[in-house]
Amino acid sequence: MHTPKTNHPEFTILVVAYNESSRKSLAASLLPYDVPATVCSTFCEAEDLALKGQYGGILVDLATMIKAKAEEKIVAYTLAGFYPTLRVKTMGAMLIPMSMAGEAKQDKSLNDFLTKTCAQFTPRRLRAYKRKDVSLSTTINMERGFTLNVSWSGMFIADMYPEKYSVGDELTVTLPEFEKHIEVVVARTQSWGQRRPAGIGVKYKFLSQDMECSLFSVLRSDKNKERDRIIA
Repeated sequence: MHTPKTNHPEFTILVVAYNESSRKSLAASLLPYDVPATVCSTFCEAEDLALKGQYGGILVDLATMIKAKAEEKIVAYTLAGFYPTLRVKTMGAMLIPMSMAGEAKQDKSLNDFLTKTCAQFTPRRLRAYKRKDVSLSTTINMERGFTLNVSWSGMFIADMYPEKYSVGDELTVTLPEFEKHIEVVVARTQSWGQRRPAGIGVKYKFLSQDMECSLFSVLRSDKNKERDRIIA
């Protein structure tokens, strides 16, 4: 039987299972779709990878999701809340999608998960820090703007013409309120006309101690305690 390939071959799926045979089964199930898999033995391992690289979804062993405790459980719910997630029960080479009580509905097959849900999701890195709705005036190349949210790792800047930027562009953002400049890299763009604010998400290249003090004045939080995690 022919297995349809995804229309979005660029994304990589995080595979998570405590049991080695389950990890192998989950990874093998992605081969017919030509979808790369990054295999993880814990949710914390998956989190570390997601903070560094862009992923398009998570394929997880249901038993692993149920057994997760303490920090592992918090990270599991954080990942599932951020990425498209398919929870499955493994029976040899066969995968059976299984929903958990109280959880949102999920795809009924691996094919739908990969070719529909993940294909419509833009691969991205996991947010390292919580975002806060803060409006700061900005200028980029003499063009005025403002932030919609700010975190310890970056900010989202409103812009009606975000298409002039590309992911990876390096920019200098001026923050008049602090009389400071900050070097950033464009992490994502959000086009105008999509029922979401148009603009660019940027990551800081470097934060000086002086800049950290300025951010603290608006974020009012300890950088080391602001991990963006969901309490299960």
